[in-house]
Amino acid sequence: MAKNTLHDTHRTSRVTAMPPPLNILLVDDEVVRAAMVEEALTAEGHRVICRLQNPTSLNEMVARHEPDVVIIDMESPDRDTLDSMALLNRENPRPVVFFADQHDSDTMQAALKSGVSAYVVDGLVPGRVRAIIDVAIARFDAFQSMRTELDKARNKLAERKRIERAKGLLMQHQNCGEEEAYRMLRKIAMDRSQRIFEVAKSVIDILEPLEKGQ
Repeated sequence: MAKNTLHDTHRTSRVTAMPPPLNILLVDDEVVRAAMVEEALTAEGHRVICRLQNPTSLNEMVARHEPDVVIIDMESPDRDTLDSMALLNRENPRPVVFFADQHDSDTMQAALKSGVSAYVVDGLVPGRVRAIIDVAIARFDAFQSMRTELDKARNKLAERKRIERAKGLLMQHQNCGEEEAYRMLRKIAMDRSQRIFEVAKSVIDILEPLEKGQ
């Protein structure tokens, strides 16, 4: 009987285990409200590792403190805030949750385009914070995965174009066919322990000026 009780205890502890605390960077333009928000987040088990009154230095502070999530709590994002969020999304992307006091469809769309993962109207309600953050992180991860795949596809396309350009230059200057030009690129790549698109770049750098000089 004791063994079963111990097993049930372990199973319950696994089910009720709290999610790990998050390191949060908080942006709030009202000092008193910011203190209340930080208290609510701390009560939820999170850590506010940096607190800003405005988003001017948002990107710099994220790079310095490396938070898990950025929470912005203000009436509505102005142009400076949108620009700061867009810069952050380009250089140090993080899940961003924006709690706004006012609803405006255009402003919300602008915020989402700037990289906000979750836009919540009617301010921050402590009991809903964890669920909202979880959704924001999931959306952020999905978007980052999609952006990574898109970047890979773009890079492959750029590499293919570079190889095709190098083959064309070799065909013209060596008076050879496409297959032979490709074999040349592949042999040079093997001899130099380089990838073909790297060799293609060298070929283009050498032969393009000659073509323009003709």
